[in-house]
Amino acid sequence: QVPFVESGGGLVQPGKSLRLSCAASGIMFRIYAMGWYRQAPGKQRELVAHITSGGSTNYADSVKGRFTISRDNAKNTVYLQMNSLKPEDTAVYYCNGDFPDSVMRASWGQGTQVTVSS
Repeated sequence: QVPFVESGGGLVQPGKSLRLSCAASGIMFRIYAMGWYRQAPGKQRELVAHITSGGSTNYADSVKGRFTISRDNAKNTVYLQMNSLKPEDTAVYYCNGDFPDSVMRASWGQGTQVTVSS
């Protein structure tokens, strides 16, 4: 059983917003740094936002200023607020923890599809 379940994706017009959620279970969520990743058709999965256990954040240049990652340790959930969405943000979005490679590979969930189109 994978520890993460992503939700909140959908079809939106350019310029609109979405908020993704990633619920964790079966892990000591609060001690792990977490990341939101995305994979567009024909492309490799990429890290778009990262948050440490202490709340420090980093973003890919392509989303900086538009996306915000946050976490609620009481709810074992990490969020991705996505504003000013662009067609190039279209992808399946996943979350994962900063685990060893073998654990990370086994921890990918189903992801949530985000489609930005007019």
